[in-house]
Amino acid sequence: MIDRSLSNAAWFKSSYSSANSDNCVEVALNLPAIAVRDSKNPSGPALRFSRASWRKLTTELDH
Repeated sequence: MIDRSLSNAAWFKSSYSSANSDNCVEVALNLPAIAVRDSKNPSGPALRFSRASWRKLTTELDH
């Protein structure tokens, strides 16, 4: 099932993904929550994070 609330989201690839790779993570930040999906399956499921959870996750990964 496609989540209609994400159909107009502005997705972008992770900066850790290479330009020509199709094994990428895409992120949409301009939502009430942060959404993450597999670029190979854009109509598939997406993980959602609160802004606070996303900040903690990305901060923890940087250290």
